Amino acid sequence: MKYGFIKAAAVTPKIRVADPVYNAGVICERLEEAYGKGAKIIVFPELCITGYTCGDLFFQGLLLEKAREQLLVIAGATCGKDALVAVGLPMERGGRLYNVAAVLWNGAVLGLVPKANIPSYAEFYEGRHFTEGNKEAVSFELGGSLVPFGTNILFDCENVQGLTVGCEICEDLWVANPPGTGHALMGASVIANLSASNETVGKDEYRELLVKSASARLICGYVYASAGEGESTQDLVFGGHNLIAENGVVLAQTKQFAGQTVYGDVDVQRIQSERRRMGTFGTAPQETYVRVPFRLKIADTELERTFGCMPFVPEDMSVRNKRCEEILSIQAYGLKKRYEHTGAKTAVIGVSGGLDSTLALLVTVRTFDLLELDRRGIIAVTMPCFGTTDRTYENACRLARGLGVTLQEIEIREAVKIHFRDIGQDIQNHDVTYENSQARERTQVLMDLANRQGGLVIGTGDMSELALGWATYNGDHMSMYGVNAGVPKTLVRHLVKYWADTCGERELAEVLADVLDTPVSPELLPPVDGVISQRTEDLVGPYELHDFFLYYMLRCGFPPAKVYRVARLAFAGQYDDKTILKWLKVFYKRFFQQQFKRSCLPDGPKIGSVALSPRGDLRMPSDASAALWMAEAEKL
Repeated sequence: MKYGFIKAAAVTPKIRVADPVYNAGVICERLEEAYGKGAKIIVFPELCITGYTCGDLFFQGLLLEKAREQLLVIAGATCGKDALVAVGLPMERGGRLYNVAAVLWNGAVLGLVPKANIPSYAEFYEGRHFTEGNKEAVSFELGGSLVPFGTNILFDCENVQGLTVGCEICEDLWVANPPGTGHALMGASVIANLSASNETVGKDEYRELLVKSASARLICGYVYASAGEGESTQDLVFGGHNLIAENGVVLAQTKQFAGQTVYGDVDVQRIQSERRRMGTFGTAPQETYVRVPFRLKIADTELERTFGCMPFVPEDMSVRNKRCEEILSIQAYGLKKRYEHTGAKTAVIGVSGGLDSTLALLVTVRTFDLLELDRRGIIAVTMPCFGTTDRTYENACRLARGLGVTLQEIEIREAVKIHFRDIGQDIQNHDVTYENSQARERTQVLMDLANRQGGLVIGTGDMSELALGWATYNGDHMSMYGVNAGVPKTLVRHLVKYWADTCGERELAEVLADVLDTPVSPELLPPVDGVISQRTEDLVGPYELHDFFLYYMLRCGFPPAKVYRVARLAFAGQYDDKTILKWLKVFYKRFFQQQFKRSCLPDGPKIGSVALSPRGDLRMPSDASAALWMAEAEKL
């Protein structure tokens, strides 16, 4: 519950057709099980108190009467329990029969939501028994109390910000204009679907697609509970395929015919953040809604949800490879347009033998191939200085030769020494001036060389460096097109690895493998015994942590305490809590302090859902205060 996590359960009990007393007993047993697992929203299938497959037995008054009685028994079983429960049954009102979701809490029936869309096609003939539900809620007497009855009912949790639940029933999801759309536009962050969806070949995939797309389109959590064993198999078979999704991602689902309860941790804070971010989410419908309050105890949710260490990198290898190909294409086609517009035929890239410049060079090669330009028009410039090691120098040269581009070496040591003399910098003082003078000299060389050749300077800096401000202002910070500006460091590595695995050239693949194995470094301080002495991640922290922080701060809108909580889960056994907190504080401090560098970034393509362009996704003042974020981080 804290940090917005709500554990939901979709439960498929093994029922008996037309036996409400037995079914109520089973439902109560499964409720206890779900309570024990910490579920706060518990959804059962459509018509599960009687069974969906009763056929014309639905016309029997005895069945309806017992179903109603047993609903009150189940409601009583929720007394003192800390959960909102939705269960299905047939309900007669005004001489008409309705397929209803009854929503229960703390011993009471809060509301009755009838099915809005009654299917009478193919294997379905619900129109023979049931009437379409009324939208506008009316009062209905049940067990001596009046409860609202209608599709337009929402259940608001008074003490959990953002938690509002709406209901759909099976077919309601499959139609062109589901009632869930109105529910979400009126503030529902979780949609419960009570379903009795029978199995046919391939239907499970379509069902999953519907649930995923509904949760994505409505920016909500979606809890789908379907009928299973116990339903009549006279003509149909029900597989109990239960799903819980959020924002287009399936958090958990059961296998068909497993008869299992599925649990998922829905993040209502993230749903709220996403809706705030998406300005086109929509306006509330011009319809009357009844809002029914309930309350839940505030406590930590024992999370079953997992958080990958690298949110920018797909875990599945086939998906990752597909993603790498797509990203390389986005980068290359972005650069291609710039060349077509400018008419330039030459590219100038500073190559260091490191990951970022390697990726930029690979992208430029792909671009020139698309344009059918001679690769020799790509000038790969190596600029040895005080911190250059033999390893990175050799890799830069081998990479240029392996790709068939023009290699040019420009030694900048003497130029930097002259500059030190001009500004009065002691060469033995290895301070920030010592480092940045080298970076700016390199950029000056590249810019002037590009002018002389009539070409463009291709930027190499990545998104992780931009987030931390780990770039020399008007040094490597500047270029004529930054192809890596939308790629986080953790993803850069996989893009280079993908190229190595697919290039089909053994020598090139070997060079790329060694680049991947080289410590990340700007190489601005002298090496020790020929080995890199300046390791970036020793200074600013591990990039895998910073990329994680960046994703959950910007993409998900998590505050520092929540970022810290999920980071501890994701990196358990890899980093201790103290280390995670240390670098989290560094992240927030640098992210706010260094915005001025991002405010004047060169053009570069957006790659994923997180971007730092001042013209696009991050329109942030350069002098915004980090006080709120740092204060919360200090409390952890």
